[in-house]
Amino acid sequence: MRLIFHGPPGVGKGTQAGRISIEQGLSHISSGDLLRAAVDAKTEVGLKAREYIENGLLVPDELIVNIVADKINSAECEKGFILDGFPRNLSQAKVLDSTLGKTGKKIDRVFSFIASEEVIITRIAGRRMCESCGAHYHELFSPPSKENVCDECQSKLFQRKDDYPETIKVRLKVYKEQTEKLIDYYNNKGILEEVDCNGDKAEIQQNIIAGLHSMSKEERDME
Repeated sequence: MRLIFHGPPGVGKGTQAGRISIEQGLSHISSGDLLRAAVDAKTEVGLKAREYIENGLLVPDELIVNIVADKINSAECEKGFILDGFPRNLSQAKVLDSTLGKTGKKIDRVFSFIASEEVIITRIAGRRMCESCGAHYHELFSPPSKENVCDECQSKLFQRKDDYPETIKVRLKVYKEQTEKLIDYYNNKGILEEVDCNGDKAEIQQNIIAGLHSMSKEERDME
């Protein structure tokens, strides 16, 4: 299976992609993680992308498309993958279709994650990360034992600049202006399925699994 988990930042698609990829034996490809790795490594792409990421803006197509294309064509993704955070606009979606088409492949299903802006801001603004070991926390859902101190290494926690409330609002505005157009694109292909993400993680996961089962039934009916 080749899947896309699509939706605004903070909607929970990354968490679910991690869970479903393990359950289904698929490679989890996060464009955000790929970019952050490039930023941390201070590669040419990373240095160019850093300014966009920190200000809540989308990284230009030419910087992200090549990174993702290399990944989906690797041996790691032969059995399928879940794309998390990519594509983000019509241009990227068409390049993705073209790249897959060259090897006779296609996207099988796009899960469109939906949640209220209030829920999204609460989820993102509460994120904290350890400055030393990189451990993740959340002020409401998974707080450290001691405020702003990592349980693992006792180092100080910090909030990423792109998780500030004012930056989140910019990210959501950019999403609505550019990324939501993908809903019509994939809906017209007949492969879009909406997932309500206002509930808890277990409920969201069950909604996705139901969609995967629906896919399997459709494939059996076509045989």
